[in-house]
Amino acid sequence: MMTGFRLNLSPLKEPLGFVKLVEWLTAIFAFGSCGGFSGTNIISLFCGDGTNETLNANFHYPFRLSQVPLIDGNTTICNHSVTTTHMMGDSASAAEFFVGIGIVCFLYSMVALLVYLGYMHVYKDSDFGPIFDFIITAILVFLWLVCSSAWAKGLQNVKDATNTEGIGGTLALCKGSNITCEVTDFANMRTLNISVVFGYLNMFIWAGNAWFVYKETRWHSQKFSSQPGPGRQQVPAPI
Repeated sequence: MMTGFRLNLSPLKEPLGFVKLVEWLTAIFAFGSCGGFSGTNIISLFCGDGTNETLNANFHYPFRLSQVPLIDGNTTICNHSVTTTHMMGDSASAAEFFVGIGIVCFLYSMVALLVYLGYMHVYKDSDFGPIFDFIITAILVFLWLVCSSAWAKGLQNVKDATNTEGIGGTLALCKGSNITCEVTDFANMRTLNISVVFGYLNMFIWAGNAWFVYKETRWHSQKFSSQPGPGRQQVPAPI
């Protein structure tokens, strides 16, 4: 069996190779739109004496909000002494899990495309290649479902922690005083919403690709080779 590299672009014209290329692209959009995020919410504090002050809530990937200071160091705001205060919440595990799965799928898609375009003759002549490909694809379908659901919940936690109610619950001077705290300028989280959409989109794409990979395995070929063809009658064995 020849095992050398043979460049052949024809698999890209077939579902097996074309869908793998789509998976490679959607994985980039998924982890790129999440991992590169950085935003700022502007908090306006309306003091009881008619003066106003502002705070900046800067947060970014991986969204360890409990380490993000709203007030850094002891200071005076609206004639109230305030100590160092951090935001509340931590969505780092969900965000890093989501980005990690995206990077794994990006790398696996590149390796699979290399095999499809250069070693398809080896891939089709062996049982191990298609079966391994199918098992990994099925596992990644499940992981996309899990990480997308986890990140969707983590993103909602980020939104809750950075809105007016969340900030008001974090700053002690906003509780039970004549000071009104309100988020007047929100960070644009459109890319984070898009990342969740791409997460679930990846799950469906990988699930569809699992069928095309399954068709390359011996399980599929044995299933159809064991079925009698149309018009073919089984002849009883002689007694």
